[in-house]
Amino acid sequence: MQISGTLPSDERSSIIVAHGHRGVIQSSSFIQNSSPFFCTEPIMSLLRFDASGSINDDYGITQAQIDSLKGQMETLRTEMVETDQKQYDSGDIPADKQPLDARFFWLPEEMLEAYAKEREASELGRIFKVANGLHDQIDAAVVLGIGGSYMGARAMMEACCDPYHNEMSRAARGSKPRMYFEGNNVDNDASDSLLQRVRAGGYADSDAEKRHAIIVISKSGGTMETAVAFRQFLANLESELGPEAEDWLSRLVVPVTGESGKLHDLATEIGCDEIFTVPDGVGGRFSVLSPVGLVPAAFLGLDCMKLLEGAVAMNEHFKTADYADNVVMQYVAVNHLLSQHRDKSIRVMSVWSKALESVGLWYDQLLAESNGKDGKGVTPLTTLNTRDLHSRHQQHQQGRNDKVFNNVIVESQRTDSLAVGHSKRNQDTLNDIAEKTLPDIMAAAIKGTNDALHADGRPTTDIILPQIDTHVLGQLFQMLMIATVIEGRLLGINPYGQPGVEQYKTNMNKNLGR
Repeated sequence: MQISGTLPSDERSSIIVAHGHRGVIQSSSFIQNSSPFFCTEPIMSLLRFDASGSINDDYGITQAQIDSLKGQMETLRTEMVETDQKQYDSGDIPADKQPLDARFFWLPEEMLEAYAKEREASELGRIFKVANGLHDQIDAAVVLGIGGSYMGARAMMEACCDPYHNEMSRAARGSKPRMYFEGNNVDNDASDSLLQRVRAGGYADSDAEKRHAIIVISKSGGTMETAVAFRQFLANLESELGPEAEDWLSRLVVPVTGESGKLHDLATEIGCDEIFTVPDGVGGRFSVLSPVGLVPAAFLGLDCMKLLEGAVAMNEHFKTADYADNVVMQYVAVNHLLSQHRDKSIRVMSVWSKALESVGLWYDQLLAESNGKDGKGVTPLTTLNTRDLHSRHQQHQQGRNDKVFNNVIVESQRTDSLAVGHSKRNQDTLNDIAEKTLPDIMAAAIKGTNDALHADGRPTTDIILPQIDTHVLGQLFQMLMIATVIEGRLLGINPYGQPGVEQYKTNMNKNLGR
């Protein structure tokens, strides 16, 4: 069973028109004055979901079981698409759903619509202005944040940038900054090494290569790891700027925070040129498509418009596609049924591209903190293949049978295929596959691994990405966030909030004598 879809468009162009909180995708071969978004690029496909590796009477689930969830899933879809929005807009949120961080769902449409109407005055326009204005002035950016405040940004960088981006020359990077991530731990040696790295500057002697920026992300500003790192990196930046600090500090510190709070107060004291806002109703782990993720993405020169348009496309698919053809609802149904009826308490996201490992780690946090409550929820785990076939696969295939493997497979690579190649030194005995390419070997490994897992009674599914770009990444982020909320409610829990995390913070402060 493979579920797929395409954006409704002709081959020449597409227009995305946002109406309030509800986005619709229309096709047109000409620009209409009323249409805020126009793209002349060809039709873009949605990602696909194939559950056939889990539909098996012996070790998986049945199609009848999947079909039996249709009514319940459609009710939950209506709740998310219509009820949540009405409750949020009216402020009439039931006590058992506090905090209701459901705004992430319609945020992509909101941001695109605001940009279409207000351009530079919109949040997205301000992000573009700051990022583009600093590209020629800095050579590095340090992103300070923890959990959802940095994991999405790191996932976007690793997915969409050259894997050796930070090692490339300034010219090869197109003047986009090197990017580093800290404030996500309290590791003394790692922090000290990064402080030294940014002090050393770039690889040449231009003024820009002597400067770096700090993007600090914390809704409250009270998270210990990020607050401590910001104090240290801010002092370092101010010292490095020396006499120029008065002119540059307010430009080189870029905060993303709440409309009030410790970080907002500190940014105001510094006089930061812009303070970007984590929107009300958007929780940290659901914030990747807000300024939390968009500010670092814009600094890297990634296509933020296509990222949001990909999320809009997934929203529209989720809202309109029939249950049997709906990638979000089918993904939730299959995985939920496997956990309930086959005791698959560990959910492995098996990514088959190095570029996607941090996407898997982002999803680990999203799923674990959202649905790991009240003694419920599965344990997420990310593996990177084929690497982890040589470290984890023995246990996964023949250890305890408590796992489902959700493969994330990329159909088309960005670069030309590398052949194995013929060699006069054939001691490795590879000349028989000399014409095969790395994608050929990867495809053989994916099929071979799935076949081996099935032979030992282990269920699999495939999430198939047509390629890795910001549009597809926007789809994937939105799909997994929606799926997490739907599954949480299917379990009868509130997928928002993180009561367990707050307890460790309280204890840590107590142990510090505060």
